[in-house]
Amino acid sequence: MTTAIDRITQPTPPATRISQATAVEQSRAVAEVQAAIIVAQQCPRDMVRAWAEMKAACSRLALAERAFYAVPNRGSGPSVHLARELARIWGNIDYGVRELRRDDESHESEIQAYAWDQQTNVRSTRSLIVPHAKMAGSSRKPLTDLSDIYLNNQNVGARAVREALFTVMPADFVATAQDLCRDTIKKGDGVPLPDRIANMVTKFGEIGVKLGQIEARLGRKRGQWAADDLAELSVVYQSIKRGDARAADEFAEERVTAAELAGKPSTVPPATDGDDWPQTAPIPGGE
Repeated sequence: MTTAIDRITQPTPPATRISQATAVEQSRAVAEVQAAIIVAQQCPRDMVRAWAEMKAACSRLALAERAFYAVPNRGSGPSVHLARELARIWGNIDYGVRELRRDDESHESEIQAYAWDQQTNVRSTRSLIVPHAKMAGSSRKPLTDLSDIYLNNQNVGARAVREALFTVMPADFVATAQDLCRDTIKKGDGVPLPDRIANMVTKFGEIGVKLGQIEARLGRKRGQWAADDLAELSVVYQSIKRGDARAADEFAEERVTAAELAGKPSTVPPATDGDDWPQTAPIPGGE
């Protein structure tokens, strides 16, 4: 039985000391949040201006080409670049990524992505455990370099921020922006469609993708491509350039005949449209 004397003589746990700088920073953070809410309510967003600016931004090819992603095993959709631009236009939104914990022994980090509409007080938060590893083909490769771990956390956090931003913004605002960006990609920058197709084939050639591989993915010869096909290829190309996807995963290897492998001319007559895809080689289906 513990008596009053025992309680008095027992050592008291040391009090958690907070430095003056920490106390000032805590007070500043609270005041900053309160001020942001007051400013957002006193200066509400102009809905007409936001919609007009969104339509103008999505009509620019530079944004439209970065507005979508296509990654194997993760699908496709609007990118974080579009989400950030729409958040800037919509206004009164605070968003970001916080690294809450990094455990080098367990080889994982805990991060939090959030988006907060300060005017309507709508908040969306994502808390994630991110392993210090990345997929290399079908196997997992551990990450040990601090820069690689940081970039991996930021990459995962950016995708979480994208989903949080799309949660706090109106669905029709986001859907309209996506439709306008797709139309902009199809229309291009005023260059005729055949010239844009030739330019796209050249760009893919620079990263090691041949015309036959592109035709195999689309299931159509180059002369049959339409604006929709060019828009799809543009999204894939931008995803490869950003490092979100690999050309080897997006395009099947080009098939050749045994005569071509032996360095002899093929006896198969060439295709009628003049390209170098042999007619006897089966064209694999699209993705």
